[in-house]
Amino acid sequence: MHRFQPRLTPAIRTGVALAALLALAGCTRGITSQPGDAPNLETWVAEVKARPAPPLDPLPVMQQFETFEYAAQSLRDPFSNAFTDDGGGSGPRPDPSRRKQTLEQFPLDSLDMVGTLGRGAATVALVMAPDKVTYRVRPGAYMGQSDGRVTGVFEDRIELVELVPDGAGGWLERPATVALEDQ
Repeated sequence: MHRFQPRLTPAIRTGVALAALLALAGCTRGITSQPGDAPNLETWVAEVKARPAPPLDPLPVMQQFETFEYAAQSLRDPFSNAFTDDGGGSGPRPDPSRRKQTLEQFPLDSLDMVGTLGRGAATVALVMAPDKVTYRVRPGAYMGQSDGRVTGVFEDRIELVELVPDGAGGWLERPATVALEDQ
């Protein structure tokens, strides 16, 4: 690739150098001024210094606040274990020793039922996870992040029961379904 490069004649070079020299000479003229060159400026500065200083604004008045004494000796400690369950109660509980299954790492609403295999009691659901892998699901399997146990597999849905905290240290069973995805 050939690039065009203009050739500068000695006359053009001399003209450009002279223009640059004149521009620099004009810039240095204001820098080398003497103290007596600006009498108006010195007069103005002297007048400003001679003026009296404006009065300062008064300090703001501090507002008095009403004091409040907090006496919580007779109240319940909010950090005590008074309302938590000690673990000996009856009712449904997640099994901490149970090994988690693959579909339990995904939220239930991110799992899609895409079909079934078999008929009757041998029906197996096909579930597609967010990782785009299709898994087989049978009754008794677990899916979702709330310990969802599959209770039934049908041609149009999967029924399961999730365990959710009740807010008082216990657990509640909540029914849920995953319907067949319309395509």
